[in-house]
Amino acid sequence: MEFSCNLIKVHLANYLANLPLPNSFLGIFKLSGKDIVKLIPFYATIGGVCYLSYRVVKPRHPVNPCIKKESPKVVDGFDIEELGESTAFCRCWRSSKFPLCDGAHNKYNVEQKDNVGPLIIKKK
Repeated sequence: MEFSCNLIKVHLANYLANLPLPNSFLGIFKLSGKDIVKLIPFYATIGGVCYLSYRVVKPRHPVNPCIKKESPKVVDGFDIEELGESTAFCRCWRSSKFPLCDGAHNKYNVEQKDNVGPLIIKKK
C-alpha cells in the first residue's frame, strides 16, 4: 500500500508537474519535438481512459430490436415446396412480417445510412 501511495502522491505528481502542457490549443504548435514526445504517453493514457469509458456507457443497439425476444435464438424453417416462385427474406430485422421481407429495410437504410437488403430466393 505504501508503494502505491508513494507512486501516486510523489511520482505521478512529479510527472504531471514536469509535462510541457501548452496554455492553449494553438500552443501545441510552439512545442519542440522533444516536448511532443514527452506528451505522447500522457495523451495516449487520456485517450485510452476516454475510449474505455465510452465502451462502458455507450448505448447498445442490438441487431434484433423486437422479434421473438423471449426465445434464446430466433430460428425459422420453411419447406422448399411452400415457397413461391420468388421469396424475399428479411435481413434487417425490422420487418413486420419477419422472417419475410416487407421493405422495412428502406426506412432503416435511410435512418442508419446502411445498405442492407433482403435475401431473395428464386426457383429455376
